[in-house]
Order: sequence, then C-alpha cells, then structure tokens
Amino acid sequence: MTYIQKTIADLKCSSPAQAEFYQAVEEVLSSLEPLLETNSHYRKQAIIQRIVEPERQIMFRVPWVDDKGDIQVNKGYRVEFNSALGPYKGGLRFHPSVNAGIVKFLGFEQIFKNALTGLPIGGAKGGANFDPRGRSDAEIMRFCQSFMSELYRHIGPTCDVPAGDIGVGAREIGYMFGQYKRLTGRYEGVFTGKSLLWGGSLVRKEATGYGAVYFADYMLEERGDNLQGKRCLVSGAGNVAIYAMEKLYQLGATPVSCSDSSGTLYHESGIDLRLIKRLKEGRRCDLLEYIDTYPEAVHTPVNEYPADGHSVWRYVADAAFPCATQNELTLADAKALLENGCQLVSEGANMPSTHEAVDAFLAAGIAYGPGKAANAGGVATSQLEMAQNASMQTWTFEQVDQRLKQIMKNIFLVASETAKEFDHDGNLVLGANIAGFRRVADAMIQQGVV
Repeated sequence: MTYIQKTIADLKCSSPAQAEFYQAVEEVLSSLEPLLETNSHYRKQAIIQRIVEPERQIMFRVPWVDDKGDIQVNKGYRVEFNSALGPYKGGLRFHPSVNAGIVKFLGFEQIFKNALTGLPIGGAKGGANFDPRGRSDAEIMRFCQSFMSELYRHIGPTCDVPAGDIGVGAREIGYMFGQYKRLTGRYEGVFTGKSLLWGGSLVRKEATGYGAVYFADYMLEERGDNLQGKRCLVSGAGNVAIYAMEKLYQLGATPVSCSDSSGTLYHESGIDLRLIKRLKEGRRCDLLEYIDTYPEAVHTPVNEYPADGHSVWRYVADAAFPCATQNELTLADAKALLENGCQLVSEGANMPSTHEAVDAFLAAGIAYGPGKAANAGGVATSQLEMAQNASMQTWTFEQVDQRLKQIMKNIFLVASETAKEFDHDGNLVLGANIAGFRRVADAMIQQGVV
C-alpha cells in the first residue's frame, strides 16, 4: 500500500460514510505523486495527514418555528479546514442534501481553490440540510436567525468569513448578518455576498460565472482560439449559470441550455437570458415556464433523463459549463460531449464531473478547467469585498471586474506552468492541485506543527 493509499484508507476509518469527501481527497492526492516523489520533506512533516483533517468541525441543531406554528429541526455545519494562508473562507449551503461528507468535500476543495487565487484566505465550508424552496420569507428569516445564534461565536472578519452557496443568496445573508450584528453588537465584514446597500461588492453576484468563462477563454487563447461563435451548454440556473451565460454572450458565444430541479431547457437559437433572470431571480419559478414564451424550446423533465447521466450534456455544442452541483456530469455524459464535438469544459460548480468523466476529458486532450481553478472567481471577489470593507472603500464595477479577470488569468497561468514543470503539459487538474497544495503546505511547514 502506497503512502497516499494508506492515508485514504485511514481517512475512511476515521471519517466513515463520506463518499464525496473521499472522492475529493483521492482526486487531489493522486495528482500530487510527482511532487511527493521529489520533495520528501512534505512526507516528513506529515502534511498529507494534516491537510486532510479539518482544524475544526462544528455541528449543531437548528430549531425554528414554521408559519403554522410547528417546530422544525435541522442540522447545521461549519467545517474550518485550513487557516495556513489566512482567515477561513467559504460559503454556506442550504439544501436537503447537505451532510457532513458534502460539507467536508466542499471545504477540502476550498483550501486549494483559495490558495490558487494568491490571496490571503484559508479554506472552510458550511451549511444546513434546510430547503429554502417553498418557504416564506418569514420562515427563512427565522431559520437564518436560529442558525446564526449558534454560528456567530465561531466566525469573525479575521478568523472565519462565510459567504453564500446553493440556497444562500443576498436574502439569507442579510438575515444572518442582521442576527450576527444583534448578538455581537458589531457592524463588521463578517460575511461576503452582502447587499450593495450595506457593504457588498459590485461583481460579487456575477463573479463565479464570469470567472469560469474568463478561464475558458484563457484556455482557448493558449490553443490559438477564443469563444467567439461557440455554441455552449450550461447546467444550472442560479447565479453561476446565469452570469456564465451573460459573459458568454458578451464574448460572442451562444449558450443554448440551462437546467434546474425540474429539468433541462434547450433553446437552439440561444437562451433568452432576460427571461431566465425574470423567472429565476424575480419569480423564483421552474424553467418549465420558459416554454410559455418560447414554445419551440425543449424542456426535458428530470424523470425523462437518461439512466446514465444528465440530458443537458446530450446536445451538440463546442463547449460545456457545468454550473449546478457535484457529480452532475458522468462518464456517459463525457462520452456524449466528446462524440458531439465538444472541445472545452470549464467547471463553474464544485466537482461537477465524476472522476471517470475527468479521465475521459484528459485522455481526449480537450481544454478542461477543473472547478477549483475555473470557479475560483467567486471566492476571489469575496476577498476583494473583504478588502473594500477593511479599507471602507467602494470600487466600481469595472475596477472589480478587471481585478477578477486578472486573478483568473493568474490562476490559469500558475496551473498551466505547474503542469509543464512536472511534464504534464495541458493537465490543469494536476497543475492546479500541485500549485494550490504547494502554497498551503509550505505555509504549514513554516508555521510549525499546529
């Protein structure tokens, strides 16, 4: 049994039944072998064993009262994974699928994503198995206040700064920030993704989607190409997907699909982004209603998806942007994309492609941007929001967007150059993982055994 295999086996014993977490760890550690073979000091310092264990795991109950007067109870989490580079930074996810394994996988990925930005932020993640869909604003407020009544004592602008994720937008952040302020008596930048009225940053809402598209354009630029005229498949219909589609249009590409919990929408002539924004950001309704305006579009409900994957990836396109959730793109989906001529995949979501799908993309030699690199624009702009809060300044949309674009270029370059350094030219999975790991690991060694 190799050093890495033993580490993973030990992890499965100490953290049982956390499949997504194991998947994330295996993906990172397997790509570190070229580094570990030539740098024995990482092994002597037990960096691998230390980095796969969170510095702190917080689990708590969240009791709240619904509109009928009935008491509901959910489970809350915050996993503070690694603070070697700076305060813990990572989103909160409210979704029925949230459990300890999901939060740990997200937090582990966040360590390396944050390291790749070059900014002084550590890795964390959190959330609850609460579903905000179908709940009134009053119910969501009561839940958020109860959630924050426990979490507030573990966070702060110099120790842990949460943000949003699936199910957590400006509304939820507002309710949580209000409760934090009420409990602590402090008005400080403890959250990012805040409203522009009280400390938020321009471009934060758009940042993850914009960043995934910028990263895609840099990948194509290295190959002597660009996004102009490309037909693109996008999954999801939240902030990441919506603003990935917006930036695709701005760069001359055409997004032809998106998806939500009701199914997949395909519009051959191009998605009407204004209508999608009205449906999802304004009315918060299903994509099925898009058909009322565009009967020529196709909506495939979830119960009609292929047994081996997702309908959104079965259409002909030049590029794909998975922007929904983990493991949404299977090996069968990857094969369908490649057979249909797809030459680029840029991940807006966290670990949206299965391990087998990633292997297929790498073997095919297409431009593949892994999530921890391609979707780092969100957390990068969160740190820019923290900087504005700390200096009590507000930057223009153009200022933040230009900084975001440069950060995404830097991430691409460091991943690409690191891949070349280890004789894996074009393998941005290996390049991103080694570059992120090396930055965190070296900081851990310099700070001692803590």
